[in-house]
Amino acid sequence: MHNFKLSGNAFEPRATKLYESSNVINVGKAERIVSLAAGAFLYAASARKKQSLIKAMLRYGGTYFLYRGMSGNCPLKASIVKEEYQMHAPAVNIRTCFIVRAPRNLVYDSWRKLERLPRFLKHIKKIKVEDELHSHWVLSTPGRMPSIEWNAEIIDQDENRELSWRSLPGSKIETAGKIVFADTTGGTEVTVIISYRPPAGYIGSAVASFINPELKRMVEEDLSRFKRYIEAKAIEYSHDN
Repeated sequence: MHNFKLSGNAFEPRATKLYESSNVINVGKAERIVSLAAGAFLYAASARKKQSLIKAMLRYGGTYFLYRGMSGNCPLKASIVKEEYQMHAPAVNIRTCFIVRAPRNLVYDSWRKLERLPRFLKHIKKIKVEDELHSHWVLSTPGRMPSIEWNAEIIDQDENRELSWRSLPGSKIETAGKIVFADTTGGTEVTVIISYRPPAGYIGSAVASFINPELKRMVEEDLSRFKRYIEAKAIEYSHDN
C-alpha cells in the first residue's frame, strides 16, 4: 500500500457553491409562514390542472416554497445576497480517544478495509469501494429519516499510523474524518475525529437539533463496537499463531 500526503489544509471538507447555498438558514419565521402558505396554495392549484406546462410550473413553484418554509433555506437568496448573520446547519463534531488491546497493524488494517466497516459501524448502512482512494457511503439516520449518501475520498494515508478522508463536492452531507493509531502499553491508542454537516435544507434546522446529538451517540456506540470487534479478532489471531 502506498503512503501519500496532500499539501495545504486538506482535512477541510469540500463543497460546491450550490451546497453552500443550501446550507444557509436565511429565511425568517414570518417569511417561512408565508412560504408555507404560498407553497400549499400553488401545489393545490396544480392538482386542479390537467397535464400542461402551467401545471408543472405551479407544482415546481409550490415545492420550492414548501421547501423554503420547512427548511428556512432559500438557495436563490443565499447565492445572491451574502449576509453576515447567515447561519449554517449545526455540525456534529465527534472527537474521542480509546485503547484497543490489539497490535497497531491489525487495528489499522481493520479500519482501512472500508467495505468491512459496516460490520461494526451500524450507523453506516453500506460502503462501496470504487478504487484505492474513492468510495460511496450510505448513512442510516435516526427514526424514519431518509438515509444519506455521499462520495468520499481518502486524503491522507500513513500506513499503520494515520488515515484521513472527506466527502466530495456535490454530496448531500459534508463530512470529514481523521483517525490516528499509536502504540501504547497493552495495545493501540486510537484517536478519532469525525465531523458531519448536513445542509439545512435537507433536514431543516429544527430536525438538526434532534438528529445531531442522536448521530453523535450512534457514532460513539459504533466506535465501542469497533473496539470489541478488534479485540476479539486479536485473541483469535493469537490463538491461531
